[in-house]
Amino acid sequence: MAGSYGARSVISAGLPTVSEIGIRLATADDATGIHGMIVELARATGLRQKVTSRPEHFLRHGSGERPAFEAYIAERAGKALGLCLFFYSFSSWRGELGVYVQDLYVSEEARGSGLGRRLIAETVRLAKSRGATYLRLSVGRENTTAQEFYRAIGMSGSEDECIYQAEGEEFERLAGDAGATCGEG
Repeated sequence: MAGSYGARSVISAGLPTVSEIGIRLATADDATGIHGMIVELARATGLRQKVTSRPEHFLRHGSGERPAFEAYIAERAGKALGLCLFFYSFSSWRGELGVYVQDLYVSEEARGSGLGRRLIAETVRLAKSRGATYLRLSVGRENTTAQEFYRAIGMSGSEDECIYQAEGEEFERLAGDAGATCGEG
């Protein structure tokens, strides 16, 4: 379980204070809750239709001998208020280990409390203790609120990179190309 941060009160009425919120690493028992927060994140950004994952995917890929991801969960009185889902990457150019934040979610009731920053800080603290030297993430071009948040906590956008992906038929086609010999494809 992750330790608590030094308390910093939030002046806004109705917002949970930082000291009231505990942050811990997720376990296999959290798969349904993680999925629920991912659905809420997608709903909040107007992209609910894009979520095709199910709780069992988080259980399968987030536990076992070599989990594909880890996550911090923020809670107050047993109620989940936030999530930071992350995994490790390696930069071949830097020759260094990094941490990639796939999803950062803070519930409506906890927004403005400093919880997003705290979840990122806990993730970086853990990653640093494991040898990581940098943090990366991507954010939708239209999600200007998130972009402002990341800039406010000291992150900068990369102007010299674009994200590409292959999924569905394109992914299957590339997998089929794996056995091709030179000159065949």
